[in-house]
Amino acid sequence: QLVESGGGLVQAGGSLRLSCAASGRTFSSSAMGWFRQAPGKEREFVVAISRSGRNTNYADSVKGRFTISRDNAKNTVYLQMNSLKPEDTAVYYCAAGQSSRVVTAQGYDYWGQGTQVTVSS
Repeated sequence: QLVESGGGLVQAGGSLRLSCAASGRTFSSSAMGWFRQAPGKEREFVVAISRSGRNTNYADSVKGRFTISRDNAKNTVYLQMNSLKPEDTAVYYCAAGQSSRVVTAQGYDYWGQGTQVTVSS
């Protein structure tokens, strides 16, 4: 089970930190990803991190602004979001999969319920 938290309303240029807490014994053996879905749009890849945390994979739209990290001792993955833009507004989902190189939603096996991020202009 994956449970996201940390979403909210923030002004453009602001920051938020999302967390995704995982239950079960498979967290450290899973690559973890963040996706987002804006109203009327398809779910899109944001970033992923490998099992060890050594490898990351960012969508071009968030490079230099977002940072993913994980703490395997706490079964938690984080998404630090800085310099937020109105176009970052979406429901953000964390997901567990096999590889951080995978950027499609179909490549992830388990999903959280999502947390809303709204960036006002």
